[in-house]
Amino acid sequence: MRKKEYLPKILETGANELEVIDFRMYEEMADGSIYEWVLGVNVAKVKEVIQRPTNIFRSPGMPPEVEGLAKIREDVIPIVNLAKWMKIHPPQDKENKYVIVMEFLREIIGILVHEAKRIRRIKWTDIKKPPASIDEKLGGKVVGVIEIEEGQLLLLLDFEGILDELGMIKVFNVDDKYAHKKSEASYNILILDDSPVARKIIRQILEKDGHTVYEVESGIKGLQFLEEKLQEAQREGVDITDKLQLIISDIEMPGMDGLTFTKKVKADPILSKIPIVINTSLSDKATVDKTRFVNADAHLVKFDSKDLIHLVHEYAIKK
Repeated sequence: MRKKEYLPKILETGANELEVIDFRMYEEMADGSIYEWVLGVNVAKVKEVIQRPTNIFRSPGMPPEVEGLAKIREDVIPIVNLAKWMKIHPPQDKENKYVIVMEFLREIIGILVHEAKRIRRIKWTDIKKPPASIDEKLGGKVVGVIEIEEGQLLLLLDFEGILDELGMIKVFNVDDKYAHKKSEASYNILILDDSPVARKIIRQILEKDGHTVYEVESGIKGLQFLEEKLQEAQREGVDITDKLQLIISDIEMPGMDGLTFTKKVKADPILSKIPIVINTSLSDKATVDKTRFVNADAHLVKFDSKDLIHLVHEYAIKK
């Protein structure tokens, strides 16, 4: 019962909901009209929203999309100019006024935006695939879209993908001998992540360790995959753990988030035998508490190859 005292109500029981900060970017079109981009980021990634600092300074070797470095509180962090990354030209009166300070992937970064509107509570089931034209315009870095008032579309951006494109994602311990010494045991592992970048990084680490990797992009597809594997195991007269020895799941996924997925799997008397490691860009205590609440076996912060392999060796079912 104590867990319910400190867990946010929307995630107490895997409610498949999240809160996002609704922010805006404005683009001046060729005919002089102004287009309003409605964008969103998970509140769990956000430390604070502040006015644009005056002390942003450039450092050699930075990509053009990075405005520079700034001291925010006690940290010196990179400031990404989202308008430059989006390749849009904002009107002068809408120039980058605010910075959304985010912490994920063990890093703190700032994103320059034109306007921060409000916090919205939305259901993952309401998030749909983006129209091809919008996804193409933003380089395939849209996780999903949700219709809000007046028919507007709010776009959830794949910030992992954006940072990877800018060369700002770190994979820790990639040269560690332990991390890349091929395991004596080989496991069948399912990974769930809506980010193609994240799936590629995790797959490479696991395959280099000698494991067979299956991948899906959402909790819904994860449950479908498990049902297929269960039917296959029953036809062959073997246990489900002979088919799959470990699941590694992200939290933020359209349709069904990783917490709801984990709760459903752990509530099933057969599927619950498969260990689940939550692998997320979020490292705060509240996120760790949520993973425990849904009975995940372990929590891992992206992307540390040594930690990932260690947890595989520790939790994968030995056969």
